[in-house]
Amino acid sequence: MKRTRVGTLIAAGVIGAIVGFGLDQLLTGAGQSTFTPSLLLPALLVMLAIANIGFALPIRRATMSSTGGPVDPFRAVRVAMMAKASSIVGAVVAGISAGLLVFLLTRPVAPVGSVSAAVAALVGGLVLLAAGLVAEHLCTIRKDDDDEQPGPEDPGFGLSHHH
Repeated sequence: MKRTRVGTLIAAGVIGAIVGFGLDQLLTGAGQSTFTPSLLLPALLVMLAIANIGFALPIRRATMSSTGGPVDPFRAVRVAMMAKASSIVGAVVAGISAGLLVFLLTRPVAPVGSVSAAVAALVGGLVLLAAGLVAEHLCTIRKDDDDEQPGPEDPGFGLSHHH
């Protein structure tokens, strides 16, 4: 599995920001009030961030200790995929919140409640993004010597060079 790329996270954040700004633009253009994220959203994002780290720590402990039993690779991949998805969702939520904030702060009068809710959602999204990246790192399993794959400089056709 490949690690989450910075470009993917930036793209997710930019798309989120466009959606957030565009949503508020459409709502106010139609005479509706602006979108305000729920105040429960940041709490849920932080709880998800804690869960990501909580699921990843046992995998890290097992890979780092010599007495830790074998690591279930399927569990490690599931947790790593959850971490990857969490970092992308965190980037999208942070982007949407940033778009909402830009829209609100460029108005003559910014509603204080909406601004504080958008800031809280932005922080929650960034916390989830960071926790996802940390959890993904914690799920990285060291390669063993016998796990070597033939590369471009090793035309060994998968044969081990250990005798």
